[in-house]
Amino acid sequence: MRLCCFAFSCFGDKEEDSVAACGLCYFYRRNKGGCHMMEGLSGKASEDMDNDDSESGFWANFQNGGGGGSGLGLQVDGERIHAMETDEMFDLDGELGERSEDFLLWLNDGKGREADGASGSQELNVDVNLNLGLGGESSSSTAMDAMRRDSSDRDSQNKRPKVHSFSLDWGTQFENEFHYLHPHHDKFDDGDLPDSTIGGDDAANNIDADRMYDVEVLMDLADRIVDMEVRMDLTDDLLHMVFSFLEHIDLCRAARVCRQWRDGSSHEDFWRHLNFENRHISLQQFEDMCHRYPNATAVNIYGAPAIHPLAMQAMSSLRNLEVLTLGKGQLGETFFQALTDCHMLKSLTINDATLGNGIQETPISHDRLCDLQIVKCRVVRISIRCPQLETLSLKRSSMPHAVLNCPLLRELDIASCHKLSDAAIRSAVTPCPLLESLDMSNCSCVSDETLQVIAQHCVHLRILDASYCPNISLESVRLNLLTVLKLHSCEGITSASMVAIASSSLLEVLELDNCSLLTSVSLDLQRLKNIRLVHCRKFIDLTLRSSVLTSITVSNCPSLQRISITSNALKKLVLQKQESLTTLVLQCPSLQEVDLTECESLTNSICEVFGSGGGCPMLSSLVLDNCERLTTVSFRSTSLVNLSLGGCRAITSLELKCPYLEHVSLDGCDHLERASFSPVGLKSLNMGICPKLNVLLVEAPSMVSLELKGCGVLSEAFIYCPLLTALDASFCSQLKDDFLSATAFSCPLIESLVLMSCPSVGPDGLSSLRGLRNLTYLDLSYTFLVNLQPVFRSCLYLKVLKLQACKYLSDTSLEPIYKGNALPALCELDLSYGTLRQSAIEELLAGCRHLTHVSLNGCVNMHDLDWGFHNGRLSDVSTSYELFGGSSGENDMILHEHEPNRLLQNLNCVCCPNIKKVVIPPTARCFHLSSLNLSLSSNLKEVDISCCNLLFLNLSNCNSLEILKLDCPRLTSLFLQSCSIDEEAVETAITHCSVLETLDVRYCPKISPLSMGTLRLACPSLKRIFSSLAAT
Repeated sequence: MRLCCFAFSCFGDKEEDSVAACGLCYFYRRNKGGCHMMEGLSGKASEDMDNDDSESGFWANFQNGGGGGSGLGLQVDGERIHAMETDEMFDLDGELGERSEDFLLWLNDGKGREADGASGSQELNVDVNLNLGLGGESSSSTAMDAMRRDSSDRDSQNKRPKVHSFSLDWGTQFENEFHYLHPHHDKFDDGDLPDSTIGGDDAANNIDADRMYDVEVLMDLADRIVDMEVRMDLTDDLLHMVFSFLEHIDLCRAARVCRQWRDGSSHEDFWRHLNFENRHISLQQFEDMCHRYPNATAVNIYGAPAIHPLAMQAMSSLRNLEVLTLGKGQLGETFFQALTDCHMLKSLTINDATLGNGIQETPISHDRLCDLQIVKCRVVRISIRCPQLETLSLKRSSMPHAVLNCPLLRELDIASCHKLSDAAIRSAVTPCPLLESLDMSNCSCVSDETLQVIAQHCVHLRILDASYCPNISLESVRLNLLTVLKLHSCEGITSASMVAIASSSLLEVLELDNCSLLTSVSLDLQRLKNIRLVHCRKFIDLTLRSSVLTSITVSNCPSLQRISITSNALKKLVLQKQESLTTLVLQCPSLQEVDLTECESLTNSICEVFGSGGGCPMLSSLVLDNCERLTTVSFRSTSLVNLSLGGCRAITSLELKCPYLEHVSLDGCDHLERASFSPVGLKSLNMGICPKLNVLLVEAPSMVSLELKGCGVLSEAFIYCPLLTALDASFCSQLKDDFLSATAFSCPLIESLVLMSCPSVGPDGLSSLRGLRNLTYLDLSYTFLVNLQPVFRSCLYLKVLKLQACKYLSDTSLEPIYKGNALPALCELDLSYGTLRQSAIEELLAGCRHLTHVSLNGCVNMHDLDWGFHNGRLSDVSTSYELFGGSSGENDMILHEHEPNRLLQNLNCVCCPNIKKVVIPPTARCFHLSSLNLSLSSNLKEVDISCCNLLFLNLSNCNSLEILKLDCPRLTSLFLQSCSIDEEAVETAITHCSVLETLDVRYCPKISPLSMGTLRLACPSLKRIFSSLAAT
């Protein structure tokens, strides 16, 4: 006898007994020797297994967009095994097709044969229930009892279901599970099967033995499945809340996870709105859904095939239907006749459809319909009788005539109904006395006479959109209750039309875009809130008076010259690119932001508008970028915070008395000559972009940074900034000692002072720096200083001193630093491009052990950097010691044993053309040196460095380099680009660099790209090697 087992999802306690665990499986017996047991499934078993692999139920078909199906439920009731009676239930959602009937016949046949062949055998009762997927109800009370037991089991575990990896719910593949249990199939072969002709007690005993084995196999299978279960901590209520955020397609996918998710996703709360938009759903599938969810209130079948029968089915099956959306098809007369029987319908939307038979009038009648949307539909004539209708849209529908009998209609949209004549529009609108909103845009036939009639019959009209109606001028029309008026591209609207518009005292929104003949607008409407004037080519004058005006949009009106606005509520005004605007009058006490970018015709009088005496006392932000006619700008304001004058190239004088001004932009003010900021609230100011500035006054109690870099003609500068910490006066060649003295007195907190290329600053000005107690950074590069004594006496706390290209300093100028302990806090010294000799540099490096950063770039008088043999007195003592037989290494260790360590961390000797040799032995005690840059030293031949903490070494473009010795265990980056050193020297050098990661040997003529492997072997830590593509 052969046993075939299939695993199913199970919900229940882990401690169920072994017989109850048999409910995880159903099995069938197959006897190859007895053909009478295979009559129902002969030759079709494997085909059934393959068919069961397919996705089952309507969900899968709905998700994939085709095909229908039904669910199959199998319920096996009361198989008694060894005096224990257990009810077992299995639920298979999916489609077994007509094989289910064969399976039922086979089970019944097997039951009869067992009863005939074994006298003590237990009876096998089978009940098969066919359900329609989700939501199907069992046809027997036994099924309901089993479901209750399953539910109670889940409740006993705080509704934490068990989901097995062998779940067949929602399309689990039968074939995979069949092969997983394949070892059990081989327990018996065909020879073990009992003969069907055996009768009496022997047959009964054989059957009992087989059943005993079946129970053991099922118990083992149940244990395996329980071991592989996964607990989910989602209660039904929580799962319901999560599913409420999912779309229908996602609910379908979730239903395939497990039984709990299937039941939760099929809850009718999620299927109140059946949305099949643009889905290929068949009539049978739609009918199944309507029967499954009879309480659905909304249906969307827009874009579905055969919308007419689908709509008829929805209206006949869903008695609670309130919202129906359909389109992209044809609706016959029967649909509109059946519409009256859908009593609960409140909203109907038909989009892009053909209505009726194309010959007769199409009537739409419904007593409860409130919203009707017929958009882009093709119909000959339409008649609408809906006493409760409030909203109607016939937008873009092609109909020459429409009859409306809707006494409660409040909103009507007939936009782009080009076939409607003037008379047809009049007859359609006038029967709606309660109409409040009318959209007739793009109805080119509308005339002023029609608007007059509409105004007489629709006295409650508040919103009117007559855009793109070229025949209206509104000169004889009075709409007293109008609040919103849109007149885009109405060629008949002129300045005379403003009289009629002014009569609408309740008007709040007015849009006049592209009214090409409009020249002026003058309105005194106290409720006007929003006005738009865009692309009005001939528009010249705008006068508005409204206490609640909050938004004004005026753009691309090239002829606009004058604007006068009076409003208590306006907070922001944007008038960009008004090239002809010359006069601006504002009485706006709440105005805070104004943008007048590229208003090229504005003159200096604009300053009076935004000053303290103007009509904008609350103005905080003003943008006047690229207003090229401004020459003299003067603002006195106690509210101004941001000011932008970028690109105002004609400004020569600027005066700002704005104590709360925090930001000012002067980019592009190339011709500014005089500037006064007194007082202002600025924290930083950059005047270096004004090369012609010659007089400057700055009074800023909060300023901390001032940049005057590049003000080459600045001769008078008065700075009163008590909190100033950084001053950059680079290239201010006209500034003298009196400026430096006054600034040091008025700005005592300066920490950083840059006087690069200030040749007029002398000893007197430097002596005044003694008042700057916090000065730590001083840049005197490119000056004509001869003596640094004023600096040594005044700047006692200096940390950074830059003396680049100070060519008039002598070799003795720096002696106080390394001999007299001047500037004890000095850490960084820059002597690049100076004229100091070799001896002065050596003494400086030997004596100033507290320096951390030294720059000697471009020093032409430096020949060697040898800290092992050229340290003055050290060489003589070393030679004497060697005469008595002592070694040089021992001599160095003894002499340097008690010397302090050098604090030097960074040494730059870039582009020193005469340096030939660099030697830094361990005795130099450079234990902190981490970066050494010797690039562009064209005559450098020998480098011998032993620094335990050196990380970065740059020898690029040292064309004469031949000898390289490195003892730098922490070196990570070595650059040898364009060096003439050979491969062997590089290989030997990097051998002692155990952590080297980056090596650059590009354009090295003696190093072949093929030798990269050798270099990697010499230094295994290398991660990046930069080399030339080909050997040179």
